[in-house]
Amino acid sequence: MSKKRLSVVVTRRLPDAVETRLSELFDVTLRTDDAPMTRAELAEAVKSADVLVPTITDTVDAALIGQAGEQLKLIANYGAGVDNIDVATARQRGILVSNTPGALTEDTADMTMALILAVTRRMPEGMSLMQKGDWTGWAPTALLGGRISGRRLGILGMGRIGQAVATRARAFGMQIHYHNRRRLHAETERSFDATYWESLDQMVARMDVISINCPHTPSTFHLMNARRLKLMKPDAVIVNTSRGEVIDENALTRMLRAGEIKGAGLDVYERGTDINPRLRELDNVVLLPHMGSATLEGRIEMGEKVIINIKTFDDGHRPPDQVVPSML
Repeated sequence: MSKKRLSVVVTRRLPDAVETRLSELFDVTLRTDDAPMTRAELAEAVKSADVLVPTITDTVDAALIGQAGEQLKLIANYGAGVDNIDVATARQRGILVSNTPGALTEDTADMTMALILAVTRRMPEGMSLMQKGDWTGWAPTALLGGRISGRRLGILGMGRIGQAVATRARAFGMQIHYHNRRRLHAETERSFDATYWESLDQMVARMDVISINCPHTPSTFHLMNARRLKLMKPDAVIVNTSRGEVIDENALTRMLRAGEIKGAGLDVYERGTDINPRLRELDNVVLLPHMGSATLEGRIEMGEKVIINIKTFDDGHRPPDQVVPSML
């Protein structure tokens, strides 16, 4: 007698190759449109599915997990960050949680460098000039940006992505500095010629560019608050390709408007799509719609990790990318 196939509910549209493979392996329910599931739809999903495949747009909190049926045994997140899931409550209910680490590292690091260059070289201002048809020709003093070679880059969060950013930034001639919960091994630190700062305040005050590459956890919420932002040099810039909640967005907006910070490049926002309208008006800010990891290759790799996690679980083993509360 053949084994019953796992019931898997996917909350968003995924690349065709991923959806096809999921359908071959499991009894899968896919989305027909790309809108996020409503709270009611998520509740129905956790009541019926053996495995839920949510994304960062789905809030899988204690209340939702409390509605789950006994059959739900795995939440296989399509994403590296799991701040959208109450991992501790899931664990108490005997539900495993997995994620997709590493799949987005290179793409996010690429976008971090793109934002650093875009802000320091004033690329959006140049593009706007061209699109409006206002360019009258080259001039020696027009749109003068800054050279990034020789500048000090302070990386907040030296995990996979932070280290990938450091590799790229070194190739551009930047000096690497970092703050992390734990200092890197000496050999790894030497490979980046990186300077470790135990005090985030002291690092922030001395950097030309700050890159946010840490996850959103209770301890990192508003890590870059108004007080810490005020420590930045007036000619410094800040970029964020991690989680919007790490920066106090209103405080950042006020300081950018006042010229107390030179510029910012943001791919993520504190309140999702509800972005401070005053932030949108500023010439010294580059805003992107959370596209740091948006490559087809990356999205397929994420899907492959989800499939491996589910398949390994289905075979009676621990998912290779299982997340436990102590990791957060």
